[in-house]
Amino acid sequence: MSPFLLTRTLPEDATDAALRADVLQGLTRTPKVLPPKWFYDSRGSELFEEITRLPEYYPTRAEREILLARAPEIAAATGARTLVELGSGSSEKTRHLLDALTGLHSYVPVDVSESALTGAAESLLAEHPGLHVHALIADFTQGLALPGTPGPRLVAFLGGTIGNLLPAERASFLASVRGLLAPGDALLLGTDLVKDESVLVRAYDDAAGVTAAFNKNVLLVINRELGADFDPRDFDHVALWDAEHEWIEMRLRARRNLTAKVPELDLVVHFAAGEEVRTEVSAKFRQDRVRTELADAGMELTHWWTDEEGRFALSLATAV
Repeated sequence: MSPFLLTRTLPEDATDAALRADVLQGLTRTPKVLPPKWFYDSRGSELFEEITRLPEYYPTRAEREILLARAPEIAAATGARTLVELGSGSSEKTRHLLDALTGLHSYVPVDVSESALTGAAESLLAEHPGLHVHALIADFTQGLALPGTPGPRLVAFLGGTIGNLLPAERASFLASVRGLLAPGDALLLGTDLVKDESVLVRAYDDAAGVTAAFNKNVLLVINRELGADFDPRDFDHVALWDAEHEWIEMRLRARRNLTAKVPELDLVVHFAAGEEVRTEVSAKFRQDRVRTELADAGMELTHWWTDEEGRFALSLATAV
């Protein structure tokens, strides 16, 4: 077997079709919405990497702290021979698990970006020459078929990304993950935790304005890909804590009455002054809620680890 295989399960034009559908549906409804996945072109990815280094943005540091401290326990609890990572990106955090999983045979990174997958694979294979990497170009929210690799498998979904899914979407996603698990397999899930509102808001509205630029980048993506004429200067970045739903919302708020054209969709979008488009939900969790949502999907929470300050959690769950 080759040490690196790349399988595309996402059609070549799937990203373009999905963007067109999301923009058309999201900007013609009330209130307006855009999914957060459209932040992440090359510039958006650079901005997010910058965000993770900001003093206000704690999740990346907190999760890394847990991985560094607990990777041996995770390895001992799972005995995984295959590590599957959903939304793998650069696979940077995964290296802590790869070092600890001494019996690992295969790594299966799953991402929509072919360049991210190939770049990460080259780096990992240089560090772990005995590892087999089978990368999947796929959208893990649309259902997933895994390659035949040895068990037990550990499926990792890190970074708190599950918080970007609305409750019904989370339930569907966790049920699909449960369908991937055979007896002895496990899910390692990263969740940001409920905490003081001021800490949360600062993490999504930093003093340097990097998150504001990241938020507005979605407009530049639409301009480039669909020929739109949005001016990011016409919008303010807004980050709000919704205490009822226990999530942060990022929005773009129109500074004035304005009209934007999206020629590729034959669409004209009107904004009243002060009107907002929601660009991200980032849910925060409590242990009981994580346990309940996993149980509803047919999984049992078996381990729960947090950083020393109790800001972020990694949980391990098995199929029941």
